Amino acid sequence: MYDVIHFEALGAEGEHLRIETDAAITDSLLPPGHSAFITDLTLQEFMNQHPETELPAIITVKTHSKIPESWLHSEGVKKGIITRSAGYDHLEHLTEVANITSLREYCVPAVAQTAIKFLYAAAGMLNSYETLTGNFNRGAAPSFMELGRHRKATVFGVGKIGKMIHDLLLANGLDVYGVDIRGEELSKKYAGSVRFMTKEEAFKSSDIIINAMNLTNNPESQFYNNRYFSPELFSHAQKPLIFINVTRGEIAPEGTLLHLLESGKIIGLGLDVFTDESEFARSLNGTADPDGRFSASRRLVELALSKSANVYLQPHQGFNSDVAVLNKASEAIKHLVSWFKNSGERFDHQLPYY
Repeated sequence: MYDVIHFEALGAEGEHLRIETDAAITDSLLPPGHSAFITDLTLQEFMNQHPETELPAIITVKTHSKIPESWLHSEGVKKGIITRSAGYDHLEHLTEVANITSLREYCVPAVAQTAIKFLYAAAGMLNSYETLTGNFNRGAAPSFMELGRHRKATVFGVGKIGKMIHDLLLANGLDVYGVDIRGEELSKKYAGSVRFMTKEEAFKSSDIIINAMNLTNNPESQFYNNRYFSPELFSHAQKPLIFINVTRGEIAPEGTLLHLLESGKIIGLGLDVFTDESEFARSLNGTADPDGRFSASRRLVELALSKSANVYLQPHQGFNSDVAVLNKASEAIKHLVSWFKNSGERFDHQLPYY
């Protein structure tokens, strides 16, 4: 039996996990003889292929693994789960029965820089200008949005990623604000360097909205934000908006965004994320979508690929910089070290965070 199994370790991540594990053993941070198994399969795929495997008391997963009830409730210690992603909504319903932690540091610069990449593309009307390159018909070029103090940008969710986005926006000369349910607490933490306002105020005055909120799916939580960016919230907008989402698609439904794009209330769109991404990916790769559940998402993909609208999309890769992949493995092993340091009873930092 292994001491830990790492599931969904794709590409270079698996090798980095191996290197970081060996280093922790060498430095006596993990117990002597510590054994780890690393696989690119999801937990359920692995167990289907190896049903005889006994899962250890701690595992690491990403968003596509399903945690078996039989393992959670088996006799012995309260189980430990490290999700090797910044988001944790796929596991937060298990906080009463398992010790759960996530990677809160590894992808901060990568995701923040992705948001700025989308902003430059949308404000600069990159699709239109690339299309005109074929004939150099400069007379047909639309005016792009120049960024400066006369433009107001608001970041929704000013945690670690949101704060870096905020700082990058400031460095680009914009007038920057934040919206966060923890605004009072964060204002003290950031020594007043972030100016907070209500979500309604933000929509009334902003030119640019960037979502950096973690998804919280639990309706009982004060942080619940599924479908947060609703038509009602967008109705407060006084100007056509650039809207960028780099955390989770469920926070800003694609149907709402497409409607606002078609009506001219959104003039630029940048998305690194989609609602129910794994199912959406299957629908793009031939799986039927009889009820049209992903029709809006598919239409946005068509617009982005044809360059016929000011829309920029990518398949949730904002965390995938060279540095982030290395940091992901390093942070996961740090959590693993804390688990064994605490005799397999808890992590040093675990859900609920707030």
